[in-house]
Amino acid sequence: MRAQIKYIAIMKNAGKHPVAVMCKFFGVSRSGYYAFLKRRYRPFADEWLATLIEKCQQQSYGTYGYRRMVLWLERQGIEKNHKAVLRIMNKYGLLAQIRRRRKYRQMSDQLHRYPNILNRDFTAIRPNQKWVTDISYIHTPQGTLYLSMIRDLFDNSIVAYKTGTEQSINLVLRTVRQAKAKEAVTAELHLHSDQGFQYTSQAYFTLTQNYGITPSMSRRGNCYDNAPAENFFSILKTECIRRHKPKTINQARLLIDNYVFFYNHERIQLKTKLTPLEKRRQLV
Repeated sequence: MRAQIKYIAIMKNAGKHPVAVMCKFFGVSRSGYYAFLKRRYRPFADEWLATLIEKCQQQSYGTYGYRRMVLWLERQGIEKNHKAVLRIMNKYGLLAQIRRRRKYRQMSDQLHRYPNILNRDFTAIRPNQKWVTDISYIHTPQGTLYLSMIRDLFDNSIVAYKTGTEQSINLVLRTVRQAKAKEAVTAELHLHSDQGFQYTSQAYFTLTQNYGITPSMSRRGNCYDNAPAENFFSILKTECIRRHKPKTINQARLLIDNYVFFYNHERIQLKTKLTPLEKRRQLV
């Protein structure tokens, strides 16, 4: 007979016979029986405590974490273990509704760092000599869409771009693969990035090695070292995203697709009086 069935039998006869005698008869411990009772009635205790916690969150504008909640409960004369409070807040969706601190990666945690080969020399005399890459984000009411792109400094064209709902290493790898599939890459190609975790990863290192690409990397916390990449994102958001304000992720994707095509094929650059791909074709 399962222990739980024995505990139920003892519970039903608790008013007729002593608990100690019944536990001995069924071959179970009293501590086990009382632990069963505690577990059995815990949902009701959880609901009671969750009601109090919800009240506190309403008063605190949803800003109390479990540690502050324990202190608040103590002021109400209720002693509760912090683990129990955290469990109930998780269970009933009562966690603090505030932005959590971001965890920044320390440089010691990064696998691969590269010298700043470009050193802000953003001029290129031929295609596929110097590329810059970066990731930006597009906010929509439905969520955030991340955009990874590679820009050729010869004509400022967007060589490749990929979008995704996660700022992942794979998003960067797919962008590099797309660029390699489209363009003739030689050993002289430098691919410049910032020090984001995607670009310091082992997977990025391996892919660039396999393709014969020489990585270059901005100095820590210096956005000017990758200014051409930042410049394109600024143009995209100013001329497209902020004007049309996409409501969904799919709308944002479509806007990006249309704008990159326009940018590469139709948008005239003031410096050259040509579109990026006109300049590229002119050299060919």
